[in-house]
Amino acid sequence: MRNHIAAALILAPGFAGAAETEFASRIDRVTVYPDGAVVTRLGKAQLLQGVSQLVLRGLPATIDPASIRVEGKGDGVFSVGAVDVRLAPGDARPVLDTVMEEKLKGLRDDKAKLEGQVAAIEAKRATIERFAQTGPDKLGPDGKALPVADWPAVFEAIGTALVKVQDELRGVRNRLSDVEAEIAALERARPQAGRPGAPKRDVAIAVEAPQPVAAEFTVSYRVTGANWTPTYEARLTTTGAKPQIALTRRAELRQRSGEPWDDVALTLSTTRSAGGTGAPDLSPMQVAFFEPPVVYERRERMSAAPAPMAAARAKAEAEADARAKQSQRSAALKPAEIEVAEIEAGAYQASFQVPGRATIPQDGSSRTVVLTERKAEATLSARAVPELEQKAYLQAGFVHEEEAPLLPGRVALHRDGSYVGMGRFELVAPGDEVALGFGADDRIKVGFAPVKRRENEPRWLNQSRTDQREFRTVVKSLHAQPVKVTLLQRVPFSENSAITVETIAAQTTPPTEKQVGDRRGVSSWTFELAPGGEKEVRLAYRIKWPGDRELSYDEQPLPNARD
Repeated sequence: MRNHIAAALILAPGFAGAAETEFASRIDRVTVYPDGAVVTRLGKAQLLQGVSQLVLRGLPATIDPASIRVEGKGDGVFSVGAVDVRLAPGDARPVLDTVMEEKLKGLRDDKAKLEGQVAAIEAKRATIERFAQTGPDKLGPDGKALPVADWPAVFEAIGTALVKVQDELRGVRNRLSDVEAEIAALERARPQAGRPGAPKRDVAIAVEAPQPVAAEFTVSYRVTGANWTPTYEARLTTTGAKPQIALTRRAELRQRSGEPWDDVALTLSTTRSAGGTGAPDLSPMQVAFFEPPVVYERRERMSAAPAPMAAARAKAEAEADARAKQSQRSAALKPAEIEVAEIEAGAYQASFQVPGRATIPQDGSSRTVVLTERKAEATLSARAVPELEQKAYLQAGFVHEEEAPLLPGRVALHRDGSYVGMGRFELVAPGDEVALGFGADDRIKVGFAPVKRRENEPRWLNQSRTDQREFRTVVKSLHAQPVKVTLLQRVPFSENSAITVETIAAQTTPPTEKQVGDRRGVSSWTFELAPGGEKEVRLAYRIKWPGDRELSYDEQPLPNARD
């Protein structure tokens, strides 16, 4: 027969005086979540006739008593009663954490350096912005006015410097965010130093059999101090008949649950076992006029002062009323229920059964396992942003056809056997298209230059000012086969009706996409270059605004930017 019972925190009265028997078990399998793990133990026991207790000793103190599940089967009839979870003194054991601490130290040093770089770049940006606030009438020698003919060069230099420093700041902040995420993951799995008498937990399982039975039990429970994070490796091959990407999905595991996982079957789940199970409740909000306490004090002084005893009585009644309302609110609150998430497979959650058996030490050191490997046909293209950098970058796109989503994580990128750097996946659902950058394409030449700039200065009151700019981009391919190229360029936008921005159609190459996603003012030009082919793209726009005002150019943050 087969019996199972959910965890209970007290013994049933009928089992209170039952004899105790040591229950030997071993960890057979572990399901690891991004924020914890469920450990499953197997054990055998000879059940005596009558009522008895099987005691599983020395479990880690990090187990969640509400998550304990017990299942049993045997060669005869028996029943499983309540499960008792007890705290017991444990032995202090030294934790081997030297590898973890060295890695943390190195990451913290990297974080400090990056924070210093961020501060330095922000200071440089602030200096440029302060310089931009100085009018051209004070930038000449000895604080005199700068010749009007030199103003466009100053404006162009300020704009270019701000764009460059903002791009530099974004890159450093992205690296800082990656380092901080890695530090946080390590600290979650950081082993705790042992201390004398550190408690353990004993689990007593109450059983009753009408006759002796040879039984087998499965005991599972959730522990904290364990997690896994996804990592990826993408290898692009461009030398074959068709470009191809080999994508390897890995998991980096760490655990400091308090017990070693030796030769266990591992399952990795994308479900967060300790996360919320529903959307939070939203409380009503009332708005009223704010009256500062001084108003009440002034009103009290204006009204007749009550007798001292009456004032004391009123204060006591108010405090009693406040305590009564607080008690009512406390009574309305319900205690949180602890739920154990079940493994589910779907569009945004999946589980992975790691082949074979694995050993994960309890010292918090990392262990990497391979989850999946697949190859996909890649679509190659080049992407360039000539205003910021006059070079093209190779981009490879493919369709994610696996059943499990790609969770956010870093990607080690290799192109034709050479490592080119680190990229990143955001959440990618099955069926989504993915694009990864694989470094600069030296066989595509990109040239970018301002062609013309015209500004008019107001000569009389209320005359408008205009600033007209024209740019020319030339892209040339040195590849032996056709290549698709995408250029990104921008035109300033305004939310003030007094400032008008218009693209000069007669002097602008029509874009393939007028607005890229939700990036206002950013357009794209996509075209195919034949071997040795060349393409020219022109962009011209005009800004018009009141003559008595000055303009400022502020870069807007990218949608979903990580800086």
